[in-house]
Amino acid sequence: MTVLAAASTGVTPGSAQQAIGYPTLFLLVFLGALVPVVPTGALVSSAAVVAFHQALPFALLYVFATASLAAFLGDIALYWLGRRGMRSKNGSRWLEAIRSRAPEERLSQAQGKLADHGVAVLVLSRLVPAGRIPVMLACLMAEWPLRRFVRGNLPACLAWAVTYQLIGILGGSLFKEPWEGVVAAVALTVAISAAPSVWKRIRAAG
Repeated sequence: MTVLAAASTGVTPGSAQQAIGYPTLFLLVFLGALVPVVPTGALVSSAAVVAFHQALPFALLYVFATASLAAFLGDIALYWLGRRGMRSKNGSRWLEAIRSRAPEERLSQAQGKLADHGVAVLVLSRLVPAGRIPVMLACLMAEWPLRRFVRGNLPACLAWAVTYQLIGILGGSLFKEPWEGVVAAVALTVAISAAPSVWKRIRAAG
């Protein structure tokens, strides 16, 4: 259907895929930043696999720009909502959502590292599985102004997008079929995300 529609309108199938794919990627990553249950890393890696197999110029660059911008804007929106909740007497559901995903142990570690290293911790937090929310809550509790959070969050989102895009490129380069690369990339991102909790259980069992 996409090919027929593209042919009838004089638009190439690749451009039709871009018109649908990039806005969808942006929306999903943005929502994933606001609601920290969507596996946004796997989405970026999968999009990178598809872009790797397309014979389209700048496809990977578009994936990077779309993913990093969506993550950045989503983080800023969530932080702004969290700040509103901190100032409100009754809090907010967004602030409660942030707190519910930041265990006391992780929050305490994030606060200590944030006090010692500042913005560098914010940059690294997006590269550590389940590290973003505790550090964001630590920033909120330290009463970081939005402008300071924005300065640290920009390189964090760029580094995050590059990392998961490289995972997708690796998966795409190992397999001839795009779907095989997508499966490999998703499996790798899930393994990376699960690694800290698995290691913690192994240490506790030992």
